[in-house]
Amino acid sequence: MSTAQHDIASTGNLDRRNHGLDVLSTIDGHAGTAVIDALAEISPALGHHVAAFAFGDIYDRPGLDARSRQLVTIGILTALGGCEPQLKVHVGAALNVGLTPDEIVEAMLHSAVYAGFPRALNATFAAKEVFESHGVRPSAASPS
Repeated sequence: MSTAQHDIASTGNLDRRNHGLDVLSTIDGHAGTAVIDALAEISPALGHHVAAFAFGDIYDRPGLDARSRQLVTIGILTALGGCEPQLKVHVGAALNVGLTPDEIVEAMLHSAVYAGFPRALNATFAAKEVFESHGVRPSAASPS
């Protein structure tokens, strides 16, 4: 049995993975499932852990609602920088769980204070692509 098969094989792990895939589908829709599917060709174990741990164990915990979790995730991915593909998935997820484009942009603007303007700019431009693909846009707020 390969290491990847070992990660997924036990009944408990399979249950966690399936639960995680359900949570992932609810939050990220097709974009999240596409990530897991793409990993199947190169690292099924990574796909398993993203589904089972990140979504099955962490995203579904009580204490924060899905909107709050997406705001935290957007802030972290903005601060990290270089995560624009994942950020785009999570901007779409944020829209799926009820965040508005204005709230998403505001979170990225707020991140500029702590993470710097280049990272906030990159994140905002990534969000703009997602907004365009979803046919939404932030309101035209005056700069302050």
